[in-house]
Amino acid sequence: MSLLTNVMDHSLDDGYAEAAARKQADGAGGLPRTARAKLFLAVGLVLAALVVTVGAVQARVAAPVVAKEREELIDRVDRETESADELESAVDKLRDDVSSRQREALKQSGGERADLVGILSGAVEVHGPGVKLVVDDAKEATSGGGGGPRETAGFSDTGRVRDRDMQRVVNGLWASGAEAVSINGQRLTALSAIRAAGEAILVDNKPLVPPYTVLAVGDGKNLSTRFQNSADGLYLNALQENYGIRTAISVVDDVRLPAAPSVIVRTAQPKTEKDAS
Repeated sequence: MSLLTNVMDHSLDDGYAEAAARKQADGAGGLPRTARAKLFLAVGLVLAALVVTVGAVQARVAAPVVAKEREELIDRVDRETESADELESAVDKLRDDVSSRQREALKQSGGERADLVGILSGAVEVHGPGVKLVVDDAKEATSGGGGGPRETAGFSDTGRVRDRDMQRVVNGLWASGAEAVSINGQRLTALSAIRAAGEAILVDNKPLVPPYTVLAVGDGKNLSTRFQNSADGLYLNALQENYGIRTAISVVDDVRLPAAPSVIVRTAQPKTEKDAS
């Protein structure tokens, strides 16, 4: 208690008190005493006040300019967004036109087999019995780091669904008798590609967001049984047991799949001497 009382009664260290007393005795402490020192102090105070005042004025003047630039930037973003929406709408209309022309061409060249060709190629919408398979990341995906076989630079999370997993799922459905397949509304054809970009899964260069809903048209009950008993179905089950990836498959009476955006086959031609010249 005596120590606490001493600290409270003598909050200023004795050494500091002695130094302050010596300065006061020498005339070096306190306010300046000479006219020159007082003049320097006054000039310093005036300069400090001037700097603060100028800064406040500049900030007040610059505020409307910054606000105006911000509004102009927002307006520009809105205009560009509207332009992008218009372009996207135009692209959708052109895709619909291309799809309709493709269907007409199939009818003219395919005869009675046109409908079957359109379904198998993905050029037309299709509906019928089938299955619905939902694949999702693990509820609590944990970061990998133990050198597991599913770790890659793009998917360090062992609880994440990868592009290779979805490739096996789709191939397993085709092999089990599926007549048409889509992922998150993207119709798959013989030209479709399932790839990864960073940590996103792309289907025909369009990024998908989990959960991944796979719809397949076919003999629903048999298709479900065959897929679950296939090597790819067992692979998906192993992902669920070992990594917590969530899956659910169900038989659906009527599955509806949209037409593919494009089924144009592009081929490369060798460059001739005439083209080179």
